[in-house]
Amino acid sequence: MEEKIKEKMKNIKYKLLVLSGKGGVGKTSVAVNLSYALALKNFKTGILDIDIHGPNVAKMLGVEGKRLTVSDNEIEPYQVLPNLKVVSMAFLLEKSETPVIWRGPLKMKAISQFLGDTKWGDLDFLIIDSPPGTGDEPLTICQLIPGITGSIIVTTPQEISLLDVRKTIRFSEKLNVPVIGIIENMSYLKCPKCGYKILLFGEGGGKKLEEEFGIELLGQIPFEPEISKNADIGKPFFNSEGESAKIFRDIVEKILKKINVSTV
Repeated sequence: MEEKIKEKMKNIKYKLLVLSGKGGVGKTSVAVNLSYALALKNFKTGILDIDIHGPNVAKMLGVEGKRLTVSDNEIEPYQVLPNLKVVSMAFLLEKSETPVIWRGPLKMKAISQFLGDTKWGDLDFLIIDSPPGTGDEPLTICQLIPGITGSIIVTTPQEISLLDVRKTIRFSEKLNVPVIGIIENMSYLKCPKCGYKILLFGEGGGKKLEEEFGIELLGQIPFEPEISKNADIGKPFFNSEGESAKIFRDIVEKILKKINVSTV
C-alpha cells in the first residue's frame, strides 16, 4: 500500500496538513474554507478529512449524508465544486450520530485506503484536516505521505490553548513537516455598533508563538456568530462580505506566497 500511496501523491503538487493542539478552535473551519478558497482560485483541490471519530468536513461543505462510490476498485471522491473534491469518514457512516469505535490499527488502515485507494487524480492541492492533538491520525499521515509541503496550525488566544499548540509545533518539526504559519481564531468579538474589540479569550497568544518559535502569525480571525450559522448549514464563509472573510482571504494569499505559488 505504501508504494501505491507514493504513486498517488506524485500527482498532487502541494500537501497541506491542518493541525491544532486542542479541539474547538476552528481547525476544520479553516481547512474547509482554505480548500474552498483554493478551488475558487481555479486550483484543483482535494480535502481529506482524517478525523475518524468526529468527521465534520462534509457538514461544513453542505454535503452531509452523501455517499462515496467505487469504480474500478477505487474510491471516487465526492465532487463539491468543479475544482473541489472531498473524502471523509462521514460518507461511510449510516447516520451522522453513529460512533466510530476503532483503535489505532483500524484508523491507520482507513487513512491508508483514503490515500492509496482513492481516485484523487492530478491535484494542485490536497488539504488534510486532522483531529486535534498529535495522535494516530496525524502521525499516520506524516509517515505515509512523502514530502508534505507543510502544516498550518490553528489556535485561539488563551494560554491553555498555547500549551497544546507548542506540542503540535514540535510534533510537526520532529516529523520534518515545515510549519507554514499559525492562524489565531476567535481573536476578538467586534461590537456591531461602535466597533470596540471585546477580547473574549484574552489576547496575544498567536503573537507569543510567533516570537517564541519564529513562525509567522498568518492572521487573527475575529469571532463572528454568522460563521457558526453558516457552518451549520454547510456554507463556507470565505466568499462572504464580513471582516473574517476579508482577513481569511489575506491569510490564503500569505500561504500561497510562503509556498511560492503564483495566483496569476
